[in-house]
Amino acid sequence: MIYKVIVVDDSAMMRAELSRIIQQDPKLQVVDTAKNGSTVLELIKKHQPDVITLDIEMPVMNGIETLKLIMKESPLPVVMISQLTNTGAAETIEALHIGAFDFIHKPSGSVSLEMKLQAVAIRNKIKLAAINRNRIKIRKRTWQPKPVKAVLPFNPLESFKLVAIGVSTGGPRTLLSILPKLPSHFKGSIIIAQHMPANFTATFAKRLDTVCNLNVKEAEDGETVKRGYIYIAPGGKHIKIYRQHLLSRLQIIDEIPRTPYKPSVDVLFESMTQHFQNQWLGVLLTGMGSDGAQGLAKLRKMGGHTIAESEESCVVFGMPKIAIKLDAAEFILNEDQIVPKIIEIIHQ
Repeated sequence: MIYKVIVVDDSAMMRAELSRIIQQDPKLQVVDTAKNGSTVLELIKKHQPDVITLDIEMPVMNGIETLKLIMKESPLPVVMISQLTNTGAAETIEALHIGAFDFIHKPSGSVSLEMKLQAVAIRNKIKLAAINRNRIKIRKRTWQPKPVKAVLPFNPLESFKLVAIGVSTGGPRTLLSILPKLPSHFKGSIIIAQHMPANFTATFAKRLDTVCNLNVKEAEDGETVKRGYIYIAPGGKHIKIYRQHLLSRLQIIDEIPRTPYKPSVDVLFESMTQHFQNQWLGVLLTGMGSDGAQGLAKLRKMGGHTIAESEESCVVFGMPKIAIKLDAAEFILNEDQIVPKIIEIIHQ
């Protein structure tokens, strides 16, 4: 099967380079291009594409406006072209929340050289988006009351439970959906390894903090884990946890051999079992590949509680699927069922 792609970008050079790279895969065909979003719906109607690549910064109609229009009128997988800047990160997180499938880093220097280095990842993301076309979810924006933040004085003698979450493709939208449902009186803390590049996780944490009742922040090396907090692993680095006297502390490190992802879910899960044995809850959400499946299996074998997201709600049923095959999932739940089960386990 050949997947049809439309490339939307205001740069003629970028349109040509992306088209060239995409069509190096015999399963991908660029059927048209556009320099802004004003003609996208017309092109969708004409070509019936499987995927659209969409630049964020464009004249006339920018990427966010175009994405909203696509999701409203003719929803299909959209892969955003994003700048690795603070502004680009914020706009990309917004796009993922609206319904974009994933994003590609836009080259900042030599287009040909940087795009060549990214070529395989670009083609893989576009094919993955096309394959999972039927899983595209439209997020209806609903009014949310201002979060009721927990005001919790630090007490080193306080006992609370830990939740570790692993997630990849589709993760930002899923986390933005489920984490705000946790109450301010939640009796635990959450550590998240989300596959995301550097410069994006701090912005993502700030976005989550605006909608969650718990405090959300990008994790820092050596900081003490506190109840009522959600810690996001920094993009491009690994996160681990360790015990120091009565305290639980986070460790941020760079290089670990044989880990294709940074942050790696398995690295986080392995540190959890090393220091807390089975006294923590492991959760594996949407994502491509198998990262976290072995760590979740080890936790369940030790008698700990584990949750895997069901195929029904996953954007990409990869990581949870492998975990389920390994009999690592005590509970297989859809997106709406996950938070109630987390609260039930942590508050028991």
